Amino acid sequence: MAASSIAEAERELVEEFALFDNWMDRYQYIIDLGRQLPPFPEQERLEEHKIKGCQSQVWLVTKAVGGRLEFQAISDSAIVSGLIAILMRIYSGRPCREILAAQPAFIAAIGLDQHLSPTRSNGLHAMLGAIRHAAAACAGT
Repeated sequence: MAASSIAEAERELVEEFALFDNWMDRYQYIIDLGRQLPPFPEQERLEEHKIKGCQSQVWLVTKAVGGRLEFQAISDSAIVSGLIAILMRIYSGRPCREILAAQPAFIAAIGLDQHLSPTRSNGLHAMLGAIRHAAAACAGT
């Protein structure tokens, strides 16, 4: 069952990452999460859906449905696909206003701020920015 709020989803994620003793295992877990992403429609791999600021190619499609933001994304990088899976788990299907109100505390809580390369970190923040931008548009702010 999906977490009922962003805060709960973040808490569950932090608990999962705490089960791993080292960052090699955490990286493998991130890669495994990325392998579980749903298929991304080939027709959506358009320039207008590409995230700027990512070293890897990342396509992100957002859709507002009844005040909630849903998104699909994919990357040509295994680690970045895993980061996408994390972002989807936390933000996809959530109310737009909840997304805007939430601070991405999970980044520091699981150590991504310390263990991602600068280019991967920039990409993560670019994806977060795109999600927040779509949530702002959805919320009418």
